[in-house]
Amino acid sequence: MPNVEIEELEKNQVKLSFVVSADEAVPYLQEAAERISKQTAIPGFRAGKAGYDVVKQRVGEMKILEDALESIVRKSFVSAVLEHDIDTVGTPAIDVAKLAPGNDIEFTATVTRMPKTKELADVSKLSVKAQKVEIKDSEIDTALRDVQRMQTKEVRATAEEAATLNDKIVVSMNMKLDNVPVEGGQSPNHAIYLNEDYYIPGFKDQMVGAKEGDTKTFTLPFPENHVQDMLAGKDVEFEIGLKELFHLQPPELDDEFAATLGMKDMSALRDTVKQNLLSEKEQGARASEEREMLEMVAKKTQFDEIPDMLVNEEIQKMVDELKRGVEAQGLEFNTYLQNLNKTVPQMKIEFTPQALMRIKVALAMRAVAKQEKISVDETALDAELDRVAEQYKDQKEAKDQIYSPQYREYMEQILRNRKVIEYLRGIIIK
Repeated sequence: MPNVEIEELEKNQVKLSFVVSADEAVPYLQEAAERISKQTAIPGFRAGKAGYDVVKQRVGEMKILEDALESIVRKSFVSAVLEHDIDTVGTPAIDVAKLAPGNDIEFTATVTRMPKTKELADVSKLSVKAQKVEIKDSEIDTALRDVQRMQTKEVRATAEEAATLNDKIVVSMNMKLDNVPVEGGQSPNHAIYLNEDYYIPGFKDQMVGAKEGDTKTFTLPFPENHVQDMLAGKDVEFEIGLKELFHLQPPELDDEFAATLGMKDMSALRDTVKQNLLSEKEQGARASEEREMLEMVAKKTQFDEIPDMLVNEEIQKMVDELKRGVEAQGLEFNTYLQNLNKTVPQMKIEFTPQALMRIKVALAMRAVAKQEKISVDETALDAELDRVAEQYKDQKEAKDQIYSPQYREYMEQILRNRKVIEYLRGIIIK
């Protein structure tokens, strides 16, 4: 085993200093020479068949040592943190102090400890009120209108027909503020349903009575609370060309309509819609209860100092999550930030309190699992991995990733967290 010295540093960091003797490095050097032999053409030898001395003559001993270094550092570091029970977070900072053929190898690894829980909250004294969920008839009516809208036929209007509030129009749009085009305010084919609320009051009224081929120019005030600060409360000029006009023919909400959806009658359809809405609301209420519960546990728990590195990583994770969500909606992330009049650094500052809370919640859940000896059965873990892998049965690379040690550890954490949440719900949710 390499010689290792451990030094505790400020802000929950620890520095490990390693000395690997020349004898201890020999197996790593031999492995490196074999790898190089497979990757380098050496006259007189098939790939991977040249011995250590031949490879050393060909590429030099220093090249072999440099190739072996990654394995030496990784295995030495992992062995040390396991032997000394150092719970680390993040990637260690490696500094090689001495690397020369025939000599001891010296390097340091500085890493951040996972913050410890000083005093876990007494969950028996915490309480979160369970949310009562109910569905109103008006909510069912709204959902049915949404279904009706999806089944609505669109019939192209004739050239002589004018737009009404029951129609759909497709327009070319150009918006200007002080004669300057508004960013994102141009569209060659912008669809508008005149029977729905439009985000600019007064716009629909301007279009009623227009026919295909008509062009209109008008000015409307944007709402004071508009998401784009540069437009909020300002008078914006619209240049509109009506390209297509469609009459909307929605189906009647009757038993015949219900039958087209596989329902016996409208009563059965309403019941199904109600159950779907109820299930959706119950899931939302459960998520809200659990968020309040976990944050309450975190706030009542005492922790070691949270390292800046951990906070910064969590903030970056939140930015990445936001970016993926924005792009999933077909939006460009930089444009989204511009509309909010925000920069990434400003967003990161705003995310800091939430990032701290997310870290504390994760630490508190780990502490609960440890205190209550909550673990995941290997059989259950295997079954969950098999279930996930089944979704990628024709994608070998994805399946290999699912069965990797890293993903297994990730899934184990997810399943353990689910069990912790259920344990806490049984105590805290009243």
